[in-house]
Amino acid sequence: MSKLGTLTIGQAPRADITPILDAVLDANLPRRHAGVLDGFSRSEIERDFAAEPSRPVLITKLLDGSAVVIDRARTEKAAQRKLAMLEDEGCSTILMLCTGHFESLNTEKARLVEPDRILPPAVAALTQGAQLGIIVPLAEQISSEAGKWAPLGRAPFFAAASPYGGDGASVTEAARGLSGRGAEILLMDCMGFVERHRREAAEAGLPVILSNSLIAKLVSEIV
Repeated sequence: MSKLGTLTIGQAPRADITPILDAVLDANLPRRHAGVLDGFSRSEIERDFAAEPSRPVLITKLLDGSAVVIDRARTEKAAQRKLAMLEDEGCSTILMLCTGHFESLNTEKARLVEPDRILPPAVAALTQGAQLGIIVPLAEQISSEAGKWAPLGRAPFFAAASPYGGDGASVTEAARGLSGRGAEILLMDCMGFVERHRREAAEAGLPVILSNSLIAKLVSEIV
């Protein structure tokens, strides 16, 4: 029997993301949700996953609702151990709940679905050369995550707005800024962006692609 595993880089379950999966998956499909930071206190996270200057970072959500910025390389090493755990528990397909780029994640037998490998070619096919505007959670990710968008026919415009709040620009402000620069279609490049954020971005008057919704629909075809 098929069994779906999901792995967030934060703590599971992700109450913001799982409803998007549930909307398109068979209700009888067994699931196991895990997180790289499961069981860690904030002080332990700050000790073991601290972001370092000039190194790629990721942002994720903890069970208490707060957000944390973590080092991508350290997260990738810990994620590999969690993938092995999910395989040992019988997951036949494992979905990474992160659109960040990872270099070397792998599984022995399970089908590993990494959004960063699927989104760029899929979005390139959908947009067909239209000018894409991409909203990322952190300004630092504009440079560190830009390389994965090479399949696009035109270099995308970027703006930063966190799905988890904070002092930066709002999603609506980021979307309107991208529209003003000439974007024709918007992409929300983080699994933490949900339907509420899509509606906020849509106030700019452009079509909005929600990464986790697109990935969920694609995964539903293979599980």
